[in-house]
Amino acid sequence: MPTPSDPHALSVFLLVQARPSWLALSREDRRTLGAQAIPTDAEVHVRQFDCEAFSAFCSDIWMLSVPSPRSLHAVIERLRDTPLFAEPYFDLVAILPSIENGWQSYEESLHDA
Repeated sequence: MPTPSDPHALSVFLLVQARPSWLALSREDRRTLGAQAIPTDAEVHVRQFDCEAFSAFCSDIWMLSVPSPRSLHAVIERLRDTPLFAEPYFDLVAILPSIENGWQSYEESLHDA
């Protein structure tokens, strides 16, 4: 898993909205399709958050921990090729890349200069 000290690592939040076609699938079919879409790269970690009961903006948040922007690009391209987006079963609302504790790295760079 990428560490906060890795200067290229990103924590990325994908805000997605489930479509009615997704909800019409059986729970077993949803589990199968979801499992097939999860990245298999050992350096990429995925966490899923259900927020539909709390927000009308998106139904789910997927958090990706990736080692580099290039790795993020590959993950997004692979996701776009899965039925989750190709069918589509989900709409991509937003991609929010971030650097964990980025402010600390910035402050440390001020002291190093």
